[in-house]
Amino acid sequence: MPEIRGLATHAAGAQLLPYKYSVEELGPHEVEVRITHCGVCHSDLHLIDNDWGVSKYPFIPGHEIVGTVTAVGSEVVDRQAGQRVGIGWQADSCGICEWCRQGDEHLCAKSQPTCIGRNGGYADSIRVNALFAIPIPEVLESENVAPLLCGGITVYSPLRNLLARPSSRVGVIGIGGLGHLALQFARAFGCEVTAFSTSQDKEQEALELGANHFVNTRDNGGLKKAVGSFDLILSTTSADQDFQGFVAALRPKGTLVILGVAPSPLQIGGHSLISGQKAIAGSPTGSPRDLREMLDVAARHKVKAITEHFAMKDANKAVERVKKNQVRYRAVLAN
Repeated sequence: MPEIRGLATHAAGAQLLPYKYSVEELGPHEVEVRITHCGVCHSDLHLIDNDWGVSKYPFIPGHEIVGTVTAVGSEVVDRQAGQRVGIGWQADSCGICEWCRQGDEHLCAKSQPTCIGRNGGYADSIRVNALFAIPIPEVLESENVAPLLCGGITVYSPLRNLLARPSSRVGVIGIGGLGHLALQFARAFGCEVTAFSTSQDKEQEALELGANHFVNTRDNGGLKKAVGSFDLILSTTSADQDFQGFVAALRPKGTLVILGVAPSPLQIGGHSLISGQKAIAGSPTGSPRDLREMLDVAARHKVKAITEHFAMKDANKAVERVKKNQVRYRAVLAN
């Protein structure tokens, strides 16, 4: 029986250790992918520490995977051995519910995450439903594309599905792992883009990444001057913010999208939403359709993650640096 080797955590918060597991015959709709790169996402840290109460040990983390197809199931007709593909947060869905049938597989109640209840990408190989192994355009470098498969689609999906366009005024809160990608994609959509950050030293980089304007949120006056300015604001940070102030910064019919989970509950006055017909939305990752489109946009508009490279054997070091917020902006493991 064939085996897959990787690095697994055996208890909440424990170090990653060498681990192998046996696999059965390849399913008819599956592909096996030999992994070359895997991003280290903050969600991996939550799963390693069991912050969400869903982790079952031992398991191999990792869901920003780039690799090469080595085998295809008997019913797979649109993936071939030797093809480079990317795998994100999702590895499977039911395929028959209303959400799957309309191309929103990421909303399927039976969605199967890549590394919850199964083993993920800190490994030499992985098996997933072929639908969720997305072909990668040749011009994209594997190390820089890996974080797009979760971090990138997380910011691309609301821009696409809330209809960002050249007339849109878009704000991005937080210039980190998600935010630096949001700036690039918002620029690709042709939007007027404003970066909001507590770090004044990120201003020049934010402008280079696609921002037209920069606001230091430690300066209360900066946010107050933005009242009634934005059609769409993406909150990419996991820190508490003046969300009421950002609602005030929306134009009528504007939307504040929550992408990072802050520790405190949102405190938003109902009247501030009603009077301007404003909305607060959440957004998870995205569908295979959106992933494929995002990679095409990234290839044509030269969107890429800023990464730090680690050998797969040094995954513990990478995880620790991400945990301490010492990586600018995404860590990527390489076999």
